[in-house]
This record gives sequence, C-alpha cells and structure tokens, in this order.
Amino acid sequence: MAPDDEEINKNVVLIENTLLEFDIDVDIVNVRVGPTVTQYAVRPYVEAKDDLGATTLHRTRLSKIAALTNDLSLSLAAKRLRLETPVPGQNYLGIEVPNRVPSVVTLRSVYESKTFADAYAKRKTPLMTPLGRDVTGQPIGIDIATCPHLLVAGTTGSGKSVFMAATITALTLDNTPEQPRMVLLDPKMVELSRFNTLPHLIGPVETDIDRIVAALKWCVTEMERRYKLLEEAGARHIEAFNAKMGPRRRKDQLPYIVIMVDEVGDLMMSRGEETEAAIARLAQMARAVGMHLVIATQRPSVDVLTGLIKANFPSRIAFAVASGVDSRVILDTGGAETLLGKGDMLYLAGDAAGPQRIQGCLVSDDEVREVVRHWRVWKQDAIDSGKLPRETAVPWERSLTYREFLAQTDPLLEDAIRLVVEEQEASASQIQRKLDLGYPRAARILDLLVELGIVGETINGGRSRKVLIPRGKDPFKDLIDERMSRS
Repeated sequence: MAPDDEEINKNVVLIENTLLEFDIDVDIVNVRVGPTVTQYAVRPYVEAKDDLGATTLHRTRLSKIAALTNDLSLSLAAKRLRLETPVPGQNYLGIEVPNRVPSVVTLRSVYESKTFADAYAKRKTPLMTPLGRDVTGQPIGIDIATCPHLLVAGTTGSGKSVFMAATITALTLDNTPEQPRMVLLDPKMVELSRFNTLPHLIGPVETDIDRIVAALKWCVTEMERRYKLLEEAGARHIEAFNAKMGPRRRKDQLPYIVIMVDEVGDLMMSRGEETEAAIARLAQMARAVGMHLVIATQRPSVDVLTGLIKANFPSRIAFAVASGVDSRVILDTGGAETLLGKGDMLYLAGDAAGPQRIQGCLVSDDEVREVVRHWRVWKQDAIDSGKLPRETAVPWERSLTYREFLAQTDPLLEDAIRLVVEEQEASASQIQRKLDLGYPRAARILDLLVELGIVGETINGGRSRKVLIPRGKDPFKDLIDERMSRS
C-alpha cells in the first residue's frame, strides 16, 4: 500500500530538518512512489542570491549526505535506508524509504500493463520475461537473449527461488515447446522439480551432481555442434542461421536454449573444476548460437563466484544479502545489503552505469501448478496424436553411461583406446611407455581392449596386436550404444 500525502509530506520535512541539523541545506524536488519503497529526490544544493542579485549555488558533497544514512534512518524510523548517489542521468540523489505496507507485484499485473504489453509485442526473441516494477511503479522486463547470461544471488528468503520460478513460468506462458527449450538443473532438489513435466525441457530436471555435470558438458558439446552448423551455413549468429533456413526448413532451425542452475554453490563445492570450466566456456561463447545461462546462488563468495565466472556474466541480479562484501562480490558495488527481502532486488544490466532497484514478480504455487498442468495435458494430447514420441532419449545419458563404464574398468582406458586407435597397433609395452604405467596395469588394460573387441590377434606372432577400429571412427560409439540398450 502506497504512503498517503500526509506521510509523504511528513517524511519530506523529516529529511530536510535532519540534514539541516548537520548544516546541510537541500531541496526535495520530487517524490516517486514504488511498490516497496518511496524515493525522495534530494537536490544537494540550494539557490541563493548575493548582494548584487546574482544567483549562487550552495553545494554539499554527496559523501557528506551519504555519511548520515543512519541518522536519516533513525529520524524516519525506517528499517533499512538506501541512498542512490546520484540517480543516473539526474542532478539529484535518491533517498529510498521503505513503505510501511509494501505492495505485491504479481506476474499477471506486469503482463497486463500497457508499457510491458507494448514492449512484449515488439520482442525479437522468445526470451523476453518480466522482472517486476521499479521505484516509480513502472513495469520492467528483460530479454535474456540480450543479457546474454544472468547471474543471480541472494540469501535464503530473499526471493531468489521465486524469481527462478517466475522466469520459467514466463518463458513457458506464451511460448510453444519448440521455442525455447530449457535445461533445468537443481542441486537443491526441491525448487525446480515441479516443472519436470514441461514439454519445453530437453531432459528431466536433474538433481544429482553427476548428472548435472553431465548435462553441462552436453551443453558445451551442443554449443560446439551449433557453431559447426553456423560455419557451414555462413551465418554469424542464430538469428541469421534461422533466417537462412526460412519457414520451409523450420525443422532445421535452431531453438533458443535457456540453461538454469538453481544453486551453483553446491556444484562448485563438489565438482568445482568441471563446473567452472563448463560454465565459463558456455558464458564466453554460447550467446551467438542461442544458448543462455541463468545461474543462482545463495553463497555469493569468491570461491563460488570466481573471477572467471563473473567476468562472463555482465548482467546480474542481487537480492538481499548479509553484508556489503557480498554485495560487492555480486555487483562490484554496495547496496544489496540494504534490500528488504521478499523479491526486492538490484538489477545491473550489462550496459548500465549502475544497478536499478526493482520489486520482483510474485508467482503463486497455484499459478505454477496451473501452467504445468496445461502443458502436461498438451504433451499427453501430442503423444496420443503421434506428434510427439512416447519416450525421448536424454541427450546427456550417453556421457553418463560412458562415465559409469570407465568407473567400472580403468580410468585410463579412454586414453589407451585413443592411443591404440591413433597408432593402429597395440601392445602392453606401448601402453606402459606412452601412459607412464607399470607393466601389470598396462597388461590388464590390453586384456580389456581385447575383451571389448577393440584390438584383435597378434601381428605376425609378435607382441603387437592388430587394432580393429579404423582411425577417425569413434571408438566408444558401439560400446556405449550396447550398454544403453541393456539399461
């Protein structure tokens, strides 16, 4: 509920009088009421006329006003006060005072607003989604394709998981399962599983760490495959490629893929090197081929959000955090420690001078259930009519089967297979020498190669054996296909 005129006038007087007690004379030139806070526009100077009638300005340093944040908070009886010094593009600073009863910003209210509806009608990609409303109450939306990747952080209860749910709901609300596709990875195991039946998903919502890492590696492989397609078509980015395919070759067009990770901190703690390598590679290169990351964490520390990851995520969202240090890790500036929680966020666009305060959209559990139910019915109808197959293979299942296969044999079996296929001969002494192993282990690996049908009989009665797989062929394809057919 917005403050009334009486409360606003009272706060204006309190701000001016509090600053005047410290010999700071200011003018409050505007008041902007938002859903969560009311921003008082404070011009840090007053006009005065000298003895000759000329107008002079008595200015005050912004740092002097900023140092009085606690005094202002005390005078206004405010829970948390935030100063925006200055408001970008304006000649004043903003003092943001929490509303006594904050307004709820629903996903539906943003969609139904004329400002967002007009922008949504002109969208260039299917990845436009509402963020919420700013301090003036204006609806704000973003196109994830232009971000091109989004880093989200905030403590428990700050609204981070609600934001993830609202984003998924928005992406599926008005988009068919053909465009966009999604990969949902949820190490927390509780937040994203309710979206498991969405037909937009490339595979199930993954919660197991090994399966999540396999999914990220598949995303890297898919990115590389797409780059080869763009190179063959002579296209620089996904929009040009899809335009070349045209409506007649709609099936050959590449869909956008949004990869969402709800708690990257758990991955960094258990499989940090592999996780960082995959995320960094995707963040560096995936934009051109229509693949975009949204990763979230509740632990915004430097061991989770490493420099390599941060450098490739120009767009960031900070919900309420515990300290200014955490805020600087996310945004490279303070401010997130003064947020109020429950969807109150600072959004830093990649090309913005500073963060923008927004009250995020709330999507209720009932709304999520209704959207999921709609697409579940649609999916079943498509299966019954033959438009969709009853079972679809999970693309990263191959790498999981392959990893399991290596774990059951020898970790160096992969290197040994590549070695003998490249050199087109195999012997225990060769494996021992090239892989720097003891002879007993090299001999066991050679026996495995014989058992798997990769090498055959000895050559002319010597110690070297004939390799049965020609150079250039994938030596693992038949092995993995056989194991997957048995599973």
